[in-house]
Amino acid sequence: MEKTRLKLGIAPLVDCAAIVVAKERGFFAEQGLDVQISREPSWANIRDKLALGSLDAAQMLAPQPISMSLGLGAIREPVIAAMGLGQGGNTITIGAGLCHRMEQMGGLTNHVLKAVIDDDKAKGRPVLTLAMTYPFSTHHYELRYWLAAAGIDPDRDVRLSVVPPPQMVGHLSAGNIAGFCVGEPWGSLAASMELGRVVATSDDIFAGRLEKVLGVTRSWAESHPETLKAMLKALINAGLWCDANRAELAEIVAQPAYVNVPVEAVRHALTKPGAPVFSAQAANFPWRSQAMWYMREMQRWGHLPADINTRRLAEDIYRPDLYRMAALELGRPVPLTDYKSEGEHAGPWVLTQATTPIAMGPDLLLDGARFDPNATAAAAPAPAHKESTP
Repeated sequence: MEKTRLKLGIAPLVDCAAIVVAKERGFFAEQGLDVQISREPSWANIRDKLALGSLDAAQMLAPQPISMSLGLGAIREPVIAAMGLGQGGNTITIGAGLCHRMEQMGGLTNHVLKAVIDDDKAKGRPVLTLAMTYPFSTHHYELRYWLAAAGIDPDRDVRLSVVPPPQMVGHLSAGNIAGFCVGEPWGSLAASMELGRVVATSDDIFAGRLEKVLGVTRSWAESHPETLKAMLKALINAGLWCDANRAELAEIVAQPAYVNVPVEAVRHALTKPGAPVFSAQAANFPWRSQAMWYMREMQRWGHLPADINTRRLAEDIYRPDLYRMAALELGRPVPLTDYKSEGEHAGPWVLTQATTPIAMGPDLLLDGARFDPNATAAAAPAPAHKESTP
C-alpha cells in the first residue's frame, strides 16, 4: 500500500540539505508527499529507528545500508541505497594543541602526524585519541585511509573513538579527543572557534566519493514503489536547487530544527574548497563500484570477511535502477553503467556512458591508487593484521 505521509530521519550535518530543502521549498509537496523530518542525534539512532519502522526513510552513511544488511553491529535488516544525497563534505580536524606540535615538526600533514606519534612512543606518552562518527561510516574509512597513507596503523598507533557529530566540537574543546573526522559544518565550526584546524577534506582523500545515501528497508521499498519514486523525484529536484542556491541553503539548514549552528559556519562549509556537491557530477547516482570500494576498505581492516562477494552485495544493496526510473521521468541525464574505475582523473572529465554526456569532477585517491571494480579480490590491499569486527 502506498503512503503520502512520511517520516524521514536526518543527522545534523550540511549534507542533510536535500531532504530539508525538499520539505522547506515544497519539492515533497509537489510530488504529493507530506513529510515530517526527524532530527536524530546519532547514526545509531537512525539505524535503529529505520529498522523498527519508526522512520520511512533516512539520510544514511554510504556504507550503512551494507553494514545493516549484513548485520554488522547491533541490528540486521536488509536496507537499500536508492540514491545518493551528495559527494564529499567531510573534514579531518586536528585540535589546536596537536596542531601546534605538528607545525613545530614541519606542518599539518599526515606524515608529520606520524612523526609526532613516533615521538610520543619514544617518550612513553599515551596514544592520541581521534574520533569518527560510526564504526561503519565514510568518516571511519576516510580517517583510516589518511592515517595509513602516512604509515600510521589506525588500530595500534592511535585510538579511534565513536562520537556523534553534534558532540565532536565539545569533546575537542574538553580535550577528550585530539582530532576528528566528521561531516560539515562541525570542522568549520571548530576552526571558527579556534579549537583546531582542518587538515584534510574528503576531496583530498577520495575526490568524487559518494558520501550520504537515501536508505530505506528492502521491505518498505517493495511495499511502496510509487511512494519511493515520488520521494526520489523530490530529492533529485531538491539537490539541483541546493547546488544553485548555496547562500539561501545555509540559512535553511542552519535552523535549530536541522543543524542548529551559526549560519556563518554553514555558509563557510558550503562555499569553501571541498564543499559538498548535491547534484552535479552524478552526485545522486548510487554507484555500485563505490559500494564495492567501501567494502574493500571494510575487508582491508578486518570489518568484513575476505571471501564476501562484494559485487553481488553491491547489486543487492545499491539500486541505480530505482534512481534511473525517477530521474528519467524528470528528464535528467543518467549514467548507463553502474560501475566505473576510480582514481583516474585529476581534473574535470565527461562521462559518455550516459543518456546525455555528464560533466564529472576529479576522482583521485590520496595515495595515487586506482580502484577497478572488475579486478579480482586479490588486488585489494591486505590488512596489517586481523582485527575483530567493531
